[in-house]
Amino acid sequence: MYTPFETAVVFPLENSVEYTAGGIVSKQIIKREAGNVTLFSFDKGQGLTEHTAPFDAIVQVLDGTVEVRIDGKPHTIKKGECIIMPANHPHALSAIEPFKMLLTMIKG
Repeated sequence: MYTPFETAVVFPLENSVEYTAGGIVSKQIIKREAGNVTLFSFDKGQGLTEHTAPFDAIVQVLDGTVEVRIDGKPHTIKKGECIIMPANHPHALSAIEPFKMLLTMIKG
């Protein structure tokens, strides 16, 4: 169920999603026809299996370290770094250590 974040209110992005042991947590910040903005936390070893999506997406790492594979090529991304995953290219994520990210998806 989508519960929007309150607008015109300052909030701490990194602290708006908690870690859960052995799991993944997601919280949608914005959900629109043109795209979504979602906070995620992943425990170490958790991830998303390879898939494609019909829109561009940017992963902004807020805490920890993740391996992002795009077209089979691994990229290690740490807190404060980001990567753009192009539409219709296979990609996957795997938590090297517990990490949090902001995922922004833009439909073309």
